[in-house]
Amino acid sequence: MRISLGQDPITDEAGPMSNLETQSIRSFCRICTAICGIVVDVAGDEVVRVRGDKDHPLSKGYTCPKGRALPKMHHHPDRIERPMMRVDGRLQPTTWEACLDDLGGRLRTVIDRHGPEAIGVYFGSGLGMDAAGYKMMEALYAAIGTSAKFSPLTIDGTAKALVSHLVGGFPGFTTHIDYDRAKFVMYIGVNPVVSHGHNIALSDPVTFIREVRTRAEVWVLDPRVTETARLATKHLAPRPGTDYAVLAFLVRELLREGANQEVLEHRTVGRDELASVVEPFTLEHAAEVAGLADEELTSLLAAIRRSGPVTIHTGTGVTMGAANGNVTSWLVWVLMIITGAMNRPGGIWFHPGFNMQFDAFDLPVLPEESAFGPGPPSRPELQSFLGDWPCAALADEIGAGNIRAFLNLGGSILTSFPDVNVLEPALRSLDVLVTTEIIANPTTDISTHVLPTKDQLERADVSLWDFLMPRVAIQHTPAVVAPVGDRRSAWWVLAEIGRQLGHDLVDADATDQEMLTKALASARCSYDEAAAAGYLEVPFELPSPWVERYLDQSGGWRLAPRMLVEQLGTLEPPAPLVMIPRRQPRKLNGALDFLGETALVLLHPQDASDAGVVDGDPVVVRTDRGQITGTAKVDPLIRRGVVSIPHGHHDANVNLLTDKDVVDTVTGMVRYSAFPITVEPAEASSS
Repeated sequence: MRISLGQDPITDEAGPMSNLETQSIRSFCRICTAICGIVVDVAGDEVVRVRGDKDHPLSKGYTCPKGRALPKMHHHPDRIERPMMRVDGRLQPTTWEACLDDLGGRLRTVIDRHGPEAIGVYFGSGLGMDAAGYKMMEALYAAIGTSAKFSPLTIDGTAKALVSHLVGGFPGFTTHIDYDRAKFVMYIGVNPVVSHGHNIALSDPVTFIREVRTRAEVWVLDPRVTETARLATKHLAPRPGTDYAVLAFLVRELLREGANQEVLEHRTVGRDELASVVEPFTLEHAAEVAGLADEELTSLLAAIRRSGPVTIHTGTGVTMGAANGNVTSWLVWVLMIITGAMNRPGGIWFHPGFNMQFDAFDLPVLPEESAFGPGPPSRPELQSFLGDWPCAALADEIGAGNIRAFLNLGGSILTSFPDVNVLEPALRSLDVLVTTEIIANPTTDISTHVLPTKDQLERADVSLWDFLMPRVAIQHTPAVVAPVGDRRSAWWVLAEIGRQLGHDLVDADATDQEMLTKALASARCSYDEAAAAGYLEVPFELPSPWVERYLDQSGGWRLAPRMLVEQLGTLEPPAPLVMIPRRQPRKLNGALDFLGETALVLLHPQDASDAGVVDGDPVVVRTDRGQITGTAKVDPLIRRGVVSIPHGHHDANVNLLTDKDVVDTVTGMVRYSAFPITVEPAEASSS
């Protein structure tokens, strides 16, 4: 049976829309991966408002401040309406023909002199939420033939893919909690009330978590009493980067009493090796490493033993921790495996995909080394991971002359890449820096070519990252308004760059709908079916036969991958004062500055007192790489020894503090979290 949203007439709270000049168009929000259903009210060329779609099966009328800000984003005074090209040192509006001719000529010169490897490509999140644009980005990258591919994977997400690969044997396993039947839910380093989940879609999180708590225990591990922690059954505040010690203790004790013996015997390999590596994590040792009381850990262990399978979701608080994040993510999987949660009701289900149907064929069992390959020549200690080069290596590759041109496709790289102190001058030295964008920002300011693409209200689209949805489903939206100025579809822009380089990637007369039809060529429904339905969902089984079939073939979950066992032995305790990132309700990464979120620097009262910092005053945060200035917020709800600063701000850019050389050599992840800092009043810093 399929669930469809359909195309029924839309009404507002008072009944049918009475103003005939106003249209209400059903769509879905693509600011984040929650992709909530929305209704967009449009009067002529004006986007009047965005409201929740009460008939949407997932979001049920919920929207967040970011989604409701789409009208402000569309009508932003700094929106980019025409192609821009740097002439005599200044960006100037121009025509598509002139801009693409100039860009094509420069790129051909780079290729002729240095080869295609001299072109780097960034797969940014901006195009990651544009189905046709993303598919064309893949095609253009393949046509150029360069190895220099970068993406957000090595900024905030490598740990999950790494563990899926090393423990599961397949990097495409995406875990989802069976919330309807789960009895024990744990959130580690994630604050879904604000973020809506790291790489899952969690609409209306406050209502959702409150409802889950009526039938399950909800625990939160986070150095701060977050908005999510306030809704939980219990909150523990371990020292940043030490969640692995808590998990290793739990695994150690459950292997002694409480683990699912049938799973251990028939669905795992490496049980003895696992028991050996977690043996040192006694109650006393784990409590000391994590900075928790013995009673807190024994209380958590008792809750797990009485509740059954453990379900866990982690976020950027874990994955941005480099090697610590790898080990924590590994032990998260191990804990869920040995308690019998994997592919079981009340536990974890694995998304089979809607566009890419993993359940339609036998998955390959991949050896550990298959995810890795040659890395950037300037950084021989690093390797590629799942085809990506570490973002940490970009500045060095430019400095070495290996990359001469860079295609920044939908990314705010100055607020996301590490070590901006060296990155920005490197980017300025490029022969070509291309940015696709909808609103001017510091990255467009230093680009040689700025290519304006349609914003999400100006294009038809489908939900490309379907495996992040909590259902096996797809969504479709028509274009809500006509594109402003000379904005073009991202797929068209990228295809034209390809054409300049001699690659015919698509028919010159293709339409958005035709491109989306191609994007869904392997999906569970056709584009026409998705467009007619708006939202289309299909059921799935739990246990899922395709997962069991894979485990039969693979021999079971790998409990003790060599790389992760080795990393566990290298982890060190955090410094006395460290920084952790966080997300904000009215900001997402480098976007939505216009909503007014400030970079509040959260400190414990004792840390503030020790540093002479006063609540509300400017405070300087410093590492040996650089410094930023923010506004101090003295907060008793944050653990002592921890300073929390939101990422994605241009005026208080935490990547002025990060170090491109402090990097996990397995995945290429820079340490964006739990690194040492100092704080002092801004007045003292300037004197």
